[in-house]
Amino acid sequence: MAWLAAGEGYEITLEDGRVVARRAGGRQLKTLPKALRDSPEADRLRQLAEWLDRHAASCVAQVDAWMVSSLPVPTELIVRVWPDEAWQAALRDMAVVGDDPDETGFLRDVTGDGELKVVDLDGETVRLSPRTVTLPHPVLLPDLDDVRDFAADLGITQKVEQIHRATWTRPDGPDGPDAGRPETEVRDYAGGKFASRFGLAARATSLGYRVSGGYATCKVRDGGSSTEASVWIGEPYWDGESETGALSWHDEDGRAVRLTEVGPVAWSEGMRMAAALYAGRTIEKGGEA
Repeated sequence: MAWLAAGEGYEITLEDGRVVARRAGGRQLKTLPKALRDSPEADRLRQLAEWLDRHAASCVAQVDAWMVSSLPVPTELIVRVWPDEAWQAALRDMAVVGDDPDETGFLRDVTGDGELKVVDLDGETVRLSPRTVTLPHPVLLPDLDDVRDFAADLGITQKVEQIHRATWTRPDGPDGPDAGRPETEVRDYAGGKFASRFGLAARATSLGYRVSGGYATCKVRDGGSSTEASVWIGEPYWDGESETGALSWHDEDGRAVRLTEVGPVAWSEGMRMAAALYAGRTIEKGGEA
């Protein structure tokens, strides 16, 4: 940002989200002078910093939503938002897929002609200009371990957790890990004890999940339809100890979905939510971590 006149011979600007000052045309000062701390100019910059933080968070949330739902995103939209540093930070290095499923690579830049510069899985930089691209959920990527190794070799870092996102695959078969389970419930992460229902609900909210009634929920678009995963966390007004309950999935009409019919992304995201809630449980002294 440019330096702005703030009176009394000072100029101010934002640096790493905080207001800094200097004498007009001089060196930057180590601290903000007392005369400027409550000035209207400094206050406006603080408000701008807060807005920029909210904007950056909303960009990350939107890209995460595209990825979790594997929704096609118009290439033109990516091109238009790319000059915005917050959007760029959220999108750069995301794995994208073009019209051809084999057109998979990491988004590195956007050209002046509106093409996407992507490093493909052979290490080649290619230009893509499909009408839409998909930011795939990692559970949908074939050879995910190899993709992760390749990303590490490239030094890929993602603002939105995609490649290194924890994933779960639904087990199949009557003799598999899900043998004997109820047809619509998973209890792998049930029984995690918390000092209060409020604490458990607060953990769910802090992780980005919605709390509705007695459940923590997350909605996923999987295979063209929406599925909501939910974990029981206790009655809303209960003020005593609480614990995590079973994980289940419901369709758009609120009907329970059989485990064998839960899509791969919905399964993975539901299990991820249940595991994240369970990880915050109270561990008794001498108990298993």
